[in-house]
Amino acid sequence: MTAREFILARIRAALADPDPDPGPDPGPDRDPDRNRDRAAEEPVARDYLRTHSPDDPAALLDLLHHNLADYRARVHRCTEAELPAVLARLLAERGSRTVAVPPGLPPAWLSATAVTAVPDDGTLTAARLDAVDSVVTGCALAIAETGTIVLDAGPGQGRRLLTLVPDHHVCVVRTPGQVVASVPLALPRLDPARPQTWISGPSATSDIELDRVEGVHGPRTLEVLLVEG
Repeated sequence: MTAREFILARIRAALADPDPDPGPDPGPDRDPDRNRDRAAEEPVARDYLRTHSPDDPAALLDLLHHNLADYRARVHRCTEAELPAVLARLLAERGSRTVAVPPGLPPAWLSATAVTAVPDDGTLTAARLDAVDSVVTGCALAIAETGTIVLDAGPGQGRRLLTLVPDHHVCVVRTPGQVVASVPLALPRLDPARPQTWISGPSATSDIELDRVEGVHGPRTLEVLLVEG
């Protein structure tokens, strides 16, 4: 049996309805479904690599930085002590006057800025958020090999609406604790019952004549702060 036949046999076996009256076994030489049944019963080897990156926090951080930037996110690095000043600078450079704040965001993060905080108390509608200049959140984790930020509505992250409507999203990633190498290593750390938002760069589409347009389905500008702990 070729690999193609094996794969198609497994698909047919998964889609086939069980026969309520299969009758006597015609034997292997006369059973056209014998290959299909054998393919369905044969276990699938799952010895593939779970990551293609070295087990080196510094190398993973550099890889995450590179892939985030490749997706056109604006990436900054700082320490925990420098974080409030960096956030204040980014919001000032953006010209932001208001910033949406999810529940559980550490108050110290915005302690150095004079921008008006708009707490998300559950009453912020899409229309109200559309008038907010920026949003600052944390994240659940970040995936180095794909340059992806994952939010799951945990403390400091807020509702999905909060990070999809404002045109400017600043996301804080604590390193190395929130950085994983690959998607297979990320999934066991995420709760499948929580609402997840996977972000790879600013929102963009090239549906019309292959012209890239940003800000279509979410923020036009994504800034990621890699905070080294």
